[in-house]
Amino acid sequence: MKMSKLMAAFLAVSMAASLAACGSSSSSGEQTGSDGTQGNAGGETTDVTLTVWCPENQVSTGSMEEMQTSFQELHPEWNITWKTSIVGEDVCKDEILKDVEAAADVFMFSNDQLTDLVDTGAIAQLGGSTEAMVKETMAESVVDTVTIDGKLYAIPFTHNTFFMYYDKTLLDENDIKTLEGIVGKDTAENVYNFYFESAGGWKLGAYYYGAGCSVFGESGSDLSAGVDWNNETGLAVTNYLIDLINNPKCAYDGEITVNELISEHRLGAWFDGSWNYDAYLEVLGDDLGLAVIPTFNLDGEDHQLLGFYGSKAIGVNAHSKSMAAAVAFAAYLGGEEMQLKRYEDSGQVPTNLTVSASETVTNDPLAAVIVEEANIASVAQPQNAVFSKRYWSYANAIPTEIRSGELTKDNAQAKLDAFVDAMTAE
Repeated sequence: MKMSKLMAAFLAVSMAASLAACGSSSSSGEQTGSDGTQGNAGGETTDVTLTVWCPENQVSTGSMEEMQTSFQELHPEWNITWKTSIVGEDVCKDEILKDVEAAADVFMFSNDQLTDLVDTGAIAQLGGSTEAMVKETMAESVVDTVTIDGKLYAIPFTHNTFFMYYDKTLLDENDIKTLEGIVGKDTAENVYNFYFESAGGWKLGAYYYGAGCSVFGESGSDLSAGVDWNNETGLAVTNYLIDLINNPKCAYDGEITVNELISEHRLGAWFDGSWNYDAYLEVLGDDLGLAVIPTFNLDGEDHQLLGFYGSKAIGVNAHSKSMAAAVAFAAYLGGEEMQLKRYEDSGQVPTNLTVSASETVTNDPLAAVIVEEANIASVAQPQNAVFSKRYWSYANAIPTEIRSGELTKDNAQAKLDAFVDAMTAE
């Protein structure tokens, strides 16, 4: 399903004096109310311990410590002892599930881990003012990344998608509009015009979704809809990929690295996320270009590649012993002011519509391309247990077998049939 435009509506949001939430969930998913903005009835101060897990960049920049200090100042009803540990968003779920009750009260994670966190009762459902804040200050497409069966479980704070980098000495703004223009550009013999990386199926899906195929229907959660990658269109996409991956002007991941190539101006374009921007900028400087991923031409028809879109989000442990304070702090971290601070401190592009529409963000080329990518070249990544458990390994086999020669145009249909069977088997 094509993403709704993140910048299509500018919402003038007047934030309440407190951004705290009402509502958390038990492990069964039933909502239990607690208002993080309220102190004790007698006005007493309560001792609270909050364990927080966040990525390294939130600690090294000092952001998390500053946010904790300002939050404490706003909430004298709690005397908070902070316990902060570095846990990357990519491994957060794995660390939580080792011992849910001993895990952090508040944590940052990639939204593709949400299904497992919900299924294991590890993450609290959010309601009340926190739910309202998320829905009123963020695009529907962003809210969808942390919603399962209509229930909100986390607070998105930055976009998680990829876009295109290119070397301006090799390609110009006209070349990069289409994949054919990129691959077909006349370059030196030792130059690769494009770098193919499936990223375990994350980037591979852009071709199939771009052509109109899907996994579990338009919503990504309709298991009865199955997977249609073995239809006529899916076969055409696979044949296109066979030609692309075997093109001598296309470098292949695992055989040579992007960094090796760009240091010698030997790579035209590649797909990646914002997390490697500084490294690429250090090598290429002003020669580094940024753009939305291109279109590709399938049997005479142009299609916009559609990359998986997700978010990085803030969650609350369903077993937190300090639920009111934990929910209130999570809401504070995900609110407008802290999203702007996080962007200024560590370059994470905010999901808050007001902040993302500000000149501070729109004048930043990196932020602008991420927002544009989400607007016109993204599709919501499916969130269900079957997808999470099967897609990555089975999808990654497609380019791997193309490169090895095991998957050819002669057996592509049979291979796609096997892929669909594996994805939908009971």
